[in-house]
Amino acid sequence: MKNKPRNEISDRILRHVADRSYRPQRARPLARAMGIQEVEYPAFREAVKTLMRAGRVVLGGGNCISPSPHASGCIEGVFRGHPRGFGFVVPESPAEHGDLFIPPPATLGALTGDRVVARITRRGKGREDARVEGQIVEIIERGSSCFVGELLRQGRDWLVQPDGRVLHEPVYISDIRATRAKAGDQVVIEITEYPSANRPARGVITEILGKHGDPEIDTLSIIRQYHFPAEFPQPALADARAAIAGHDLEHELTRREDLRTETIVTIDPDDARDFDDAISIRTLDSGRFELGVHIADVSAFVRDGGPLDAEAGLRGNSVYFPRHVIPMLPEVLSNGLCSLQEAQNRLTKSVFIEYDTRGQRKKTRFANTVIRSSQRLTYGQATDLIEGRTAGFTSPVVALLQRMDKLARLIRKRRLAAGMVVLDLPEVDLVLNDDDQVIDAAPADTSFSHTIIEMFMVEANEAVAELFTRLGVPHLRRIHPTPPGDAQDKLGRFLRILGHRMPRRITREDMIRLLDKVKGRPESFSVNLALLRSMAQAEYSPKMIGHFALASEHYTHFTSPIRRYPDLIIHRAFDRYLSSGLKSRRDRASMPTADQLATIGKRCSSTERHAEAAERELRQIKILRLLEQRLGDQEDGVVTGVTNVGLFVQLQRYLVDGLLRFEGLADDWWDINVNGGFIRGQRSGRRIAIGDRLRITIAAVNVPERELQLALPAGAIEPARPSTGKQKRQERGKRSHR
Repeated sequence: MKNKPRNEISDRILRHVADRSYRPQRARPLARAMGIQEVEYPAFREAVKTLMRAGRVVLGGGNCISPSPHASGCIEGVFRGHPRGFGFVVPESPAEHGDLFIPPPATLGALTGDRVVARITRRGKGREDARVEGQIVEIIERGSSCFVGELLRQGRDWLVQPDGRVLHEPVYISDIRATRAKAGDQVVIEITEYPSANRPARGVITEILGKHGDPEIDTLSIIRQYHFPAEFPQPALADARAAIAGHDLEHELTRREDLRTETIVTIDPDDARDFDDAISIRTLDSGRFELGVHIADVSAFVRDGGPLDAEAGLRGNSVYFPRHVIPMLPEVLSNGLCSLQEAQNRLTKSVFIEYDTRGQRKKTRFANTVIRSSQRLTYGQATDLIEGRTAGFTSPVVALLQRMDKLARLIRKRRLAAGMVVLDLPEVDLVLNDDDQVIDAAPADTSFSHTIIEMFMVEANEAVAELFTRLGVPHLRRIHPTPPGDAQDKLGRFLRILGHRMPRRITREDMIRLLDKVKGRPESFSVNLALLRSMAQAEYSPKMIGHFALASEHYTHFTSPIRRYPDLIIHRAFDRYLSSGLKSRRDRASMPTADQLATIGKRCSSTERHAEAAERELRQIKILRLLEQRLGDQEDGVVTGVTNVGLFVQLQRYLVDGLLRFEGLADDWWDINVNGGFIRGQRSGRRIAIGDRLRITIAAVNVPERELQLALPAGAIEPARPSTGKQKRQERGKRSHR
């Protein structure tokens, strides 16, 4: 095998170390993470030395390789604006100063989501003045030109106040006569002139959605705001129909294992529309089990490189709103021939894992199969069966659920012992009426039946990742890096404020011991929330990075190909392995390269975050619509954040955050410790910290701006006991606010 040109390796090194998930590594681990073969390693070493001499990378502590700080004083990144005029530039590559603060006069009219170039104008010195400031010098690309909002009339002017937190100023409409829009309509607008210091934004109406505030229009507004596709293009639909027409079960049975006589079940939420996964368990001799995880074989219907594949790759994933889904695949597949519906013959990809009596994996095999689901169960039904309420269910299904319960508990025990991190944070389900309005919220079902499916999916995903790792084949992994150093530093400071002494670098084992220690204690919520915020985001990448929270060295996504494109990519690799074993160079050449996988992973990570943001925002809108009708009501809340303007408090019933401004607190001077996550009243002596529970009042709601204002009931702040010497030492460096 010939060595790759050194400049190609140099480019790969620069791309790798510039990724935001990269953590400085020594040369050997870096080479392994990049997939550098042993024969390429001398060229890799030379490329690193050349880049060091050129100042492109630097050798830091522990001989770890890091990207060089920007010598030019300029950075490129994405702007995040704030309603008060300032913002931050999030670098596209790591920078020594992290996110760059941009003061109000220096934003150049940039909006949230714009790609910009910023010049560093001020570097703070010392611990008391660490802020780095910048000025935007160029807007490379606008994040969006389309916005959604309510059409308003002010005198002779027509304007739209955009929803959300991207464009905070109204947009003036150039020609209202060209539309049939009227005041109070929810509309989509296209910006024709972006705002500047001297003039407001101007735009034109491109679509009238309906009446502002209607629940259906709220959903449609989010779909337009996030630019989700409305329908599948005709070539993609034709591709799906052709795949269905060409489906030949008898032919498939000649080359697949026939599992249609096995007892196999699906377990999903009550309102599930597509069913990706099904489970079987055989009892072997000596108390051993063989778990079968059977996943819908989407790759049998989505032709690689075809119009449907292109559309699925563009979408990246399905998007789930209350009672509305934007599917990755047309419903004739996602809710039809691919979905593992009860009593229907379905093509699947199966992972069979043999376990001993302690839940340790002993053997693994893989196959293309045909199944026929014996029963579609909800999580509630699964819980009933496990707890002995078996009326109406067949004995084979009852026996299967009992085996599932036993095996899942063994697996969970093993994974916890290996260092899996399980956070204890509340979840709620929204209660909607027939008009899709939120009327209440209820604690989410957290019964063990959910954990059963989670454990089995994790085991299958891990087994598939380990297969491709053993083969040395680049594949799209689901990576979750260790918490970044700055987040660990912030976490450590916060935990020390709470009285928990932690090492400078916090390991999984440290986290687990801490979670066990605070379980059931008043500070449990704040500790769990702080740990969550310290963690990096999981993403898709071919990099040889494990999954921190799962304590898994090799992990991928294989189990949800109906709703996630990365799983479909893995299924195609799975097929190539089953057909050829991927032993020859020619077989491996048919696989996507690491660079191709990196591109797919970056796009799918982006579409995933985009979907999550949309789902979160619509959920917030629906809750705020309810709270609009409940002004003055009191709710139980938990402090989730401390800022220089007030406290963020999460309503426990709805899990939505609101701002409790300092002027909404009692008449007092408040000492603020943002890093420590608490405030203290100079008059009352009352200390309020992240994790504290408060009884609060719903003061005001602004749905378009996604704002919830809170207040404390009269007399809520009572004098507290004098601070101890230890607390006084912890409160040094505080700021005051009245």
